[in-house]
Amino acid sequence: MIGIARKIRCFGVFCCTILLCSPVGSYAQSGVNPDRNKPLEITAQESLEWHRNDLYFQAEKEVRAVQGETTIYCDKLIAKYRDSEKSNIDIYRIEAIGKVRVISAGSKVYGEKAVYNMDKGLVEMIGKNLRLISEDQNIKARDKFLYWVAEGRFEAIGEAVAVREGDKIEADKLTAIFTKGGVGQRALKSLEAVGNVMITTPEEVLTGEHAFYSVKTGIAEMNDNVRIMKGESFLEGARAQVNLNTNISKIFGARTDEAVATDAGDGVEESIVTQEEAETGKGRVRAVFYPKNMDMEQ
Repeated sequence: MIGIARKIRCFGVFCCTILLCSPVGSYAQSGVNPDRNKPLEITAQESLEWHRNDLYFQAEKEVRAVQGETTIYCDKLIAKYRDSEKSNIDIYRIEAIGKVRVISAGSKVYGEKAVYNMDKGLVEMIGKNLRLISEDQNIKARDKFLYWVAEGRFEAIGEAVAVREGDKIEADKLTAIFTKGGVGQRALKSLEAVGNVMITTPEEVLTGEHAFYSVKTGIAEMNDNVRIMKGESFLEGARAQVNLNTNISKIFGARTDEAVATDAGDGVEESIVTQEEAETGKGRVRAVFYPKNMDMEQ
């Protein structure tokens, strides 16, 4: 159990870095895009079309769009705007299509299509080989990256993998939620990994189906078929809990259906076994330790 706290702290560092390094990371400081009032410059190698009837601009071939500290490169870009009596053009949606590359805050994000809906404050990026690369980490997802600007929520969906300094987190979905911190800052609120969760360090591997960390309580939990492996030795149970305030870690077995019925209403999701299964040993915490010199003795 010694390495669990390090894994959970690693999980926290991953998601903090995701926000800071994502193409919309700078937006998260205030809940809105701080570059929103800065000019948007679009250049293209081939053409820039103005579709007045349909209210959009379309740029083709080797397109580059720059606003503030963020630059988007793509094959085609569509910028939709509202019809207004004002002299300025109010662009509310940007679509980047084909070989999309977004550079911001020292990071690069790659995909096949990116859409920024300014009304909803939602950024979505999809495509094969979807990835975010920064100086010290690499984040990948099969399906999409999502970021809700005002809510401060980032999601990597579909076989999500984050690698940093030899440590790796894998899950069907990784989610980080941030709240307003100090002046002009965002603070991490919670972290969640859902589905086929695996946290790997050079020393150990921790697996389960669901991991959640609350900054407020300082407690991290891994649920459903939890297994901690160090070499051939392992610990397994229904749930693991790490208190980062006390540095105390616990692993629990599944409770019986009778015990859960007695404590009904506590609102805690957990693994449950029948009383008959419990009597046969199912759902118990288990640990197996192999001596270092076992192979030599054999």
